Amino acid sequence: MTDSTANGEDKDPDIELFVKAGSDGESIGNCPFSQRLFMILWLKGVVFNVTTVDLKSPVCQISLHAPPLRSGNQQIYIIWPQGRTPFLTFNGEVKTDINKIEEFLEEMLAPPKYPKLAAKHRESNTAGNDIFAKFSAYIKNTKPESNAGLEKNLAKALKKLDAYLSTPLPEEIDADSMEEEKSSARKFLDGNDLTLADCNLLPKLHIVKIVAKKYRKYEIPADMAAVLRYLQNAYARDEFTNTCAADKEIELAYLDVAKRLCK
Repeated sequence: MTDSTANGEDKDPDIELFVKAGSDGESIGNCPFSQRLFMILWLKGVVFNVTTVDLKSPVCQISLHAPPLRSGNQQIYIIWPQGRTPFLTFNGEVKTDINKIEEFLEEMLAPPKYPKLAAKHRESNTAGNDIFAKFSAYIKNTKPESNAGLEKNLAKALKKLDAYLSTPLPEEIDADSMEEEKSSARKFLDGNDLTLADCNLLPKLHIVKIVAKKYRKYEIPADMAAVLRYLQNAYARDEFTNTCAADKEIELAYLDVAKRLCK
């Protein structure tokens, strides 16, 4: 045993991630932000615990200033900040801001022990960043006369992502080759490895795929091959599929959000 191991320097930090529970109060619920952090921790290869929080539980109404409760799951909610998920505790310290948590984990869980997950290309961080907003406007719309235009806006945002995924990254271009690289063959936004950019986009893109089909009969067009390939590559990774809510949970979460088109 090395001195560093003996002193506990190589020990993983104590991390617990609290995510939204599903309709049964126990399984993973629909929340792209929860999945984002879940994926990051999984990709980092750090040991951590995950607790699902039932937002409908009466225990959740307990004040943060209430006397400490020492029985069962009630202890969880005493430290539950601002009444929402996700949040995490890192060596006992509560972290709540999603973007700051991402930055914190990238800084604290750094090489050589943990992999760096930041994208190499700035454009990868913004690719597809307007898709979820376009989807939300589309799925909440109640006016039939507006539906076609909103669907077109969503398709345009998806097409923009498709173009980015289809365009070769600089490292995919052979400077010595006389032939032009016509299309990228990479698996994810920034290359063949999942990055923070994917942890942010993929959970939202999956929701778009599931909900648009369920409530608007809209499917990502076959000619957007790069987007479809991107999703299929994600579905082949445990870091995505094992952190994702079931399709039925996603559909249920949008049952009251997806407005019917009134005649």
